[in-house]
Amino acid sequence: MKNSRPQGSVAYKNAGRVILVSGGAGGIGRAICEAFAASGANVVCLDINADSAADLPDGIAFVAGDTSLEDDCRNAIEFAVQTFGALDVLVNNAAIQPPSSYAPLHEFPTELWERMVGVNFTGYSLLAKHALIQMLKQDSGVIVNIASGQAHRTTRGVPAYGPIKAANLLQTRQWGVEYAREGIRVVSVSPGAIRTPLVEATLHEQGGEAQLANRHPLGRIGRPDEVAAAVLWLASDDASFVTATDLEVDGGLGAFGAFADPYPCPPL
Repeated sequence: MKNSRPQGSVAYKNAGRVILVSGGAGGIGRAICEAFAASGANVVCLDINADSAADLPDGIAFVAGDTSLEDDCRNAIEFAVQTFGALDVLVNNAAIQPPSSYAPLHEFPTELWERMVGVNFTGYSLLAKHALIQMLKQDSGVIVNIASGQAHRTTRGVPAYGPIKAANLLQTRQWGVEYAREGIRVVSVSPGAIRTPLVEATLHEQGGEAQLANRHPLGRIGRPDEVAAAVLWLASDDASFVTATDLEVDGGLGAFGAFADPYPCPPL
């Protein structure tokens, strides 16, 4: 069954709100930036790759930084507050899953392990730490962590990415409980296979996407704007009673309980 709803048809009241999205120059992060900007928000894109941000649409400010470094995280939050006067939503999206990370644990390079933990886990905490300092002053705010389908189930050859993404889920729960009485909500989104440049490159190496698409009950992989739509809802007042929990945006793949193909698994 095809989705008859036009893309981007839901508009939320984001005019004047200030949003910071890490890893916002490409893929899912870019779709989130564009969706918030289209709904009237002031958007700050934090990304390590300045070249990828060269063609960001008007209305999206860019800050270069490495989310594994506390100074870069602090500077990004301060830039958003100094430029726009507040910080309403933080989207922790920056993450890495390089091809060399598809290896069993006994062969896994320690340097790569530390880099993935630094970006995919510590970076979420560092950005949240400095965002929370501002949000506590406001008595309001929303943090959205982008987790993964691999946070809920696993396959062979991904000993780092999946466990780290599972840790993102517990970050969401713990922060959500910690700050619920302070007017701050914390939620996460777990995408399935989404048509990003990284996924498309991996699928090309594996001979196309038909097999992966057929493993989804909806019969296809997802689009970045579909993840962005979930983030916009979770960050909106329509989700005001939602905190310390995760939303899977995976075309029903997780209902199977495990990945159908044991190895290798595309980036999720």
